[in-house]
Amino acid sequence: MNLVMYEDELHQVQHVVDKLVRDANARVVCIVDKNGQLIAASGDTDNLDTTSLASLIAGTIAAMGGMAKLLKENDFPTQFHEGVKANIHIQLVGNRVILAVIFDARATLGLVRLRVKKASDELNGIFEALLRRAPDLGAITEITDDDIDSLFND
Repeated sequence: MNLVMYEDELHQVQHVVDKLVRDANARVVCIVDKNGQLIAASGDTDNLDTTSLASLIAGTIAAMGGMAKLLKENDFPTQFHEGVKANIHIQLVGNRVILAVIFDARATLGLVRLRVKKASDELNGIFEALLRRAPDLGAITEITDDDIDSLFND
């Protein structure tokens, strides 16, 4: 999915991310596209390489997609990884973007899952509206040599 993110939708996504950090007692929340580009982040991101994190999150989703195919599943839209100091809950949202929540002992997995469900629904609504708003890229037809010439002629 190659979409243009408009400022209104970006603010809406950021609002959902900011709210999820508070409501889930999370350390960090990220929205990442499937290509590994960070769309939005909130929380304690000052000492975190969010660019690398976004790429790794997308890679994890891609790897799990490969495993799902081997097991004849459609996908594994939810992942949870438990560490000693930090845990990460990863959710594929509407097969469009990835929602990642990093949390510690201040939050429980149950709380995070509950809040992620609500945030996923909100994000789905935002991206559905964005798809309706986006120009129809399928309507673009072949560009001719005359079209190119007219672009560069004064």
